[in-house]
Amino acid sequence: MDKFRVQGPTTLQGEVTISGAKNAALPILFAALLAEEPVEIQNVPKLKDVDTSMKLLSQLGAKVERNGSVHIDASQVNVFCAPYDLVKTMRASIWALGPLVARFGQGQVSLPGGCTIGARPVDLHITGLEQLGATIKLEEGYVKASVEGRLKGAHIVMDKVSVGATVTIMCAATLAEGTTIIENAAREPEIVDTANFLVTLGAKIAGQGTDRITIEGVERLGGGVYRVLPDRIETGTFLVAAAISRGKILCRNAQPDTLDAVLAKLRDAGADIEVGEDWISLDMHGKRPKAVNVRTAPHPAFPTDMQAQFTLLNLVAEGTGFITETVFENRFMHVPELSRMGARAEIESNTVICHGVETLSGAQVMATDLRHLRAWCWRAVLRKARRLWIAFITSIAVMSASKTNCAR
Repeated sequence: MDKFRVQGPTTLQGEVTISGAKNAALPILFAALLAEEPVEIQNVPKLKDVDTSMKLLSQLGAKVERNGSVHIDASQVNVFCAPYDLVKTMRASIWALGPLVARFGQGQVSLPGGCTIGARPVDLHITGLEQLGATIKLEEGYVKASVEGRLKGAHIVMDKVSVGATVTIMCAATLAEGTTIIENAAREPEIVDTANFLVTLGAKIAGQGTDRITIEGVERLGGGVYRVLPDRIETGTFLVAAAISRGKILCRNAQPDTLDAVLAKLRDAGADIEVGEDWISLDMHGKRPKAVNVRTAPHPAFPTDMQAQFTLLNLVAEGTGFITETVFENRFMHVPELSRMGARAEIESNTVICHGVETLSGAQVMATDLRHLRAWCWRAVLRKARRLWIAFITSIAVMSASKTNCAR
């Protein structure tokens, strides 16, 4: 089990360059399976899940290489099964299924693994593909999809908003015969980015960014060059880090219009924020943040992936703040650890009540997913104790540009 020692306290100040969005890069990588010609994907972040996705694409027969950009040539794909040994730690692998069955008429994906944030079933993916005409079987731990000829366009009303299922249905529908309409579609910026990538390849998609997406199926997709949008969660995490340490930060290569809800809450917390076309600056002027109330929900509301960070902000803020989680269950697993550091927090159903304190102390804690790890790291930045040992189950979040002493 990996451990990181973070030494504080310090005030975070300086500049950071934001990476490409993981949650856009992953579906775009798998969507490249639809292309019969080479594609170049720019601004892809260097992450374990990205490396695993590239290995999976290679195992399927695609030519994949990275030299700054990621280059994918899926013209020679001849394997249609995503095996357990590669997908067991990554839920994004389910996104291989739609492109495989749409282009090749068959695909198998082992039921995916991934981070432990409650139940993330694949039933919406399966239902969507079935409505497009695919035959689905669950056998020996695999989701197996097949179709005779091409998929058929359909009017699909999703039972609930799902980013993952929206990606699967949208990708599969690009090569379906006829028109597909997705009602109650996810509106996240990463959905828009994936759709725009597909359009670059020749897909006919309209309505991305709304809850009604229309796809006119085409017979084939070609190649192209595309740049992944900046990561809004990484951007928000750095902004919160500066806010809780009463610091000042400039985030370059950012996309402010994807962070409206987060920026509004940071302003409520007392942050002085300015935005440009591709940058965001935050300055606390040395002041302690004020507690804010947050309720997570699908985009354009407050993102669930920023919940843990704002929980931390409230714990050191002036006053009492309420954090309500409506997207996932079991996403407060970090809260019981907080009392070990002197925090005052209570869980009532799907809400955490945070009573702000002036400072926190150091302790040994465990992070159960990436968002919690980021929060623990920033918590260590502002505490008075000299060290915090973080035991982490999977991998470390990027902490570039921080002057905090972080040792493994």
